[in-house]
Amino acid sequence: MKRFKNVLVVYNDEVGADDALTQAVELARANHARLTLVDICPEGYGSSAVPVEREKRLERAKRSLQLDGVGEVDSQVLIGTAIEEIVGQVVRANHDMVIATSAGGGMVRDALYGSLATQLMRKCPCPVWIVKHGQTMAYSRILAAVDPDPSNPAADPLCVKVMDMATSLANSHGAELHVLHAWEVDGNDRVTIGSEVPDKTHRMLLEKHEGQRRDSVEAMLKRYRDLPKSPLVHLPRGLPQWEIVNAVKAHDIDLVVMGTTGRSGLLGLLVGNTAESIMAAVGSGILTVKPEGLEAAIDRDGTMAVA
Repeated sequence: MKRFKNVLVVYNDEVGADDALTQAVELARANHARLTLVDICPEGYGSSAVPVEREKRLERAKRSLQLDGVGEVDSQVLIGTAIEEIVGQVVRANHDMVIATSAGGGMVRDALYGSLATQLMRKCPCPVWIVKHGQTMAYSRILAAVDPDPSNPAADPLCVKVMDMATSLANSHGAELHVLHAWEVDGNDRVTIGSEVPDKTHRMLLEKHEGQRRDSVEAMLKRYRDLPKSPLVHLPRGLPQWEIVNAVKAHDIDLVVMGTTGRSGLLGLLVGNTAESIMAAVGSGILTVKPEGLEAAIDRDGTMAVA
């Protein structure tokens, strides 16, 4: 996947951090990218020796990677609130990918996933890859969750970014690619279908909307007609978070690639709920990409702009 040049990995003492580092190293090698390892120490936490010990731990990991032939490697202990410090580091150093772990294989109560991982996916301006603890790097099945704009599905910028990422990963891993678009009846038909109408009318409305969504997805996929393997398309009717979970379970998906928001405009909200549902239910890895023009939720001086 030849696109990332400045990768940041959260390498703390949580369970699963080594899995995140393994994925980050693979990505850095494939892209000849700079790799930065960070740990976070809350301000005032423990004795003054704590940051020093964490710096030593990162330095040992850094030297090991350098001896192993990983190109440019840096490390840093950040002092303060985890989300603010990491996003601040992304902004200051122009990182183009953040990799972290779910730390509990999908357990919502886990401290990292329950707070930091979800906040990163909501607030970090660059792509965020949350690695499933214990997952091998040889992905067999990748799911791209899309929501193409019916007015211009072939050029919907967020869908293009999701598909470019998913197809690149699928090609590099020789993985089976699944494309999912969850939909619901909208417009005036939503009211009609919720009222008492004949079964024939009900079926016709569902077929109409499913057909429209299929046309949008097919128009979007024309951009990828030269893929070695044709993607498997799924068009379930329902809420995205539940239908993605169903697809992950049904098809044993290793990694979900999705955007941070759909056309609803609920920036930062949809991704948190959807990602939480996915990882809590199945522990799948998840890679989120951002819409064009997304501003960081933190200023360059380190001040969080959005809670």
